[in-house]
Amino acid sequence: MINLTKSQKKFLKNNLKKLSLTQLAEGMGLAEKDLSRYLKEHLPKERYEKIIAFSQKDQKVKTSVVQTGVKTFLAKNWYFLVILVVLVSAVYANSLKNEFLSDDIATIRDNPQIANLNPEGGLNFLLNLRPTLLALTYRLFGLNPIFFRLTNILCHLGSTLTLLVLMNFFFNPIMAFFIASVFAVHPLLIEGVTWISGGPYSISTFLILQAFFFYLKAREQNKKLFYIICLIFFYFALTQAIQAVIFPIIIFWYELFLGNLSKNWKKILPIMGASGFWTLYLFGLLNKRITTLKTTYYQQGGLYNPLTQIPTAISSYLKLIFWPDALTLYHSEMAFTKVQYLVMLLVCISFLVLTLYFFKKDKKIFFWLSFFVITLLPTLTPLKITWIVAERYAYMPSIGIFTLIAFVIQKLSEKINFEKLPYFFLALVLPLLSWRSIIRNVDWKNQDNLWLAAAKTSPSSPQNHNNLGDLYSRRGDLENAVKEFTRATQLLPNYGDAYHNLANTYLQMGKTDLAIENYQKALSFNPNLWQSHQNLAAIYASQKNFDLALEHLQEGLEVSPNNPSLLTSLGLAYWQKGENALARQTLQKVLQIDPGNKNAAQILEKIP
Repeated sequence: MINLTKSQKKFLKNNLKKLSLTQLAEGMGLAEKDLSRYLKEHLPKERYEKIIAFSQKDQKVKTSVVQTGVKTFLAKNWYFLVILVVLVSAVYANSLKNEFLSDDIATIRDNPQIANLNPEGGLNFLLNLRPTLLALTYRLFGLNPIFFRLTNILCHLGSTLTLLVLMNFFFNPIMAFFIASVFAVHPLLIEGVTWISGGPYSISTFLILQAFFFYLKAREQNKKLFYIICLIFFYFALTQAIQAVIFPIIIFWYELFLGNLSKNWKKILPIMGASGFWTLYLFGLLNKRITTLKTTYYQQGGLYNPLTQIPTAISSYLKLIFWPDALTLYHSEMAFTKVQYLVMLLVCISFLVLTLYFFKKDKKIFFWLSFFVITLLPTLTPLKITWIVAERYAYMPSIGIFTLIAFVIQKLSEKINFEKLPYFFLALVLPLLSWRSIIRNVDWKNQDNLWLAAAKTSPSSPQNHNNLGDLYSRRGDLENAVKEFTRATQLLPNYGDAYHNLANTYLQMGKTDLAIENYQKALSFNPNLWQSHQNLAAIYASQKNFDLALEHLQEGLEVSPNNPSLLTSLGLAYWQKGENALARQTLQKVLQIDPGNKNAAQILEKIP
């Protein structure tokens, strides 16, 4: 005879009419057969038989869901796959020939280490596979942006198809297709797909969704192979983007509210361990990240105020999901009136209240609404190491909101007894979202398009004013270039790059004194701008002040040793000063570093 504890009896009393026999046994920590025997002894025969019948039906439903999610579902709904492939192909076709943009230029196009599979040496390639992926693409296809971007698009397609199957573990096929199709074409996701440097977000999302899918497979079928595959996908995701560290939180949340944490907690431990190790590794890179933000983006360190940061971020992402109009690379408009802030706070609180409402109403929707917040957590850190709002950050979190939309449409269709309503809704919305995405891809076609598009939505972005100055400079409109570079320095007074570019423009205009003044300002804010040293040296050399020219070149070489361009300028300055031996020695060093340097070779030929 089985004796139950008080807590077991209480659990049984509260859940006997709600849960199946399997779920009751798991919740009470008993074997199913023991609980069955206990109920048979203590319940009337009719009631006992009803519980057994309910449990058998529930088990059939569970088995059906698993089978439908993988085999039967794909066989019956193969046309869903075809439609999703067509949608992704149609939306992203016009992005394939886009150029390298923004960070792509430094990391890919002009990166001398692009072909190096392990640029940092040692075992770093095991911790950062991004350079390896870029190097392999370069070795196979050269500097063709199509193939670098195609990796992102294929991963986006992979995420879309994985969502279709994954969501079938939770919802009916119509809802699964609804969520996947909106994800396939939504314009908010463009930055994480069309922009090559946004690729870590689309790639890591694909890997995380695969890891989640195989975790569910391993859990339902109790196969270690699926669990190992889950761990492999999780590892690769970690090497792509910081967001991957939240995967164990997703699994924990799933088991806590939809699964069986008491039974499966051991499966989560290795995933948590890997995530914990990776978090410590990322903390080790924190100083490097802060330095990069200061020297490259001129961002001051410190902390965000969570009371403004979190409502701003969450309300902004929700707005862009439901009304994807003001899309931009630079979400710089962060000055709000009190009324605007209160509206954002109200939106944020309302979302949290809605999430809690579904905690009682529907645990599956609660889970996916929580998924939206959980996957944003790495970018909601109070440390100023991420932007408050960036569209690529919302790539994976958006799935949670698409799930809510699908649920609302599905419930509405049931209420009005019109089961085709989700399809009618998609027929209306998908063309609009697709067209907006196609237009947004045009914004990402080249640098000029991107900066002009950002100017419409980001008038307070110093980076974009600097970019616009470059645009006007390349077009020969030097007066407007000066205006844009000056505006950039007004918005960000320590913006060394903008001062450097302003100096370049003044130099083109023949205003040498203003050029020198602004090169010196650039170096005062960013001593690592060796280009400013080089240009100052050229000015001083033209004025026959070779000592000052040599001084700046030596300072530039302290920042960038063995730089062929600086060394060539140094050799030229030595020759112009009459120090032929030093000039010859310096230029020969250039040719050792860069044998194809025609400029150095031509100067060397002129030295007697």
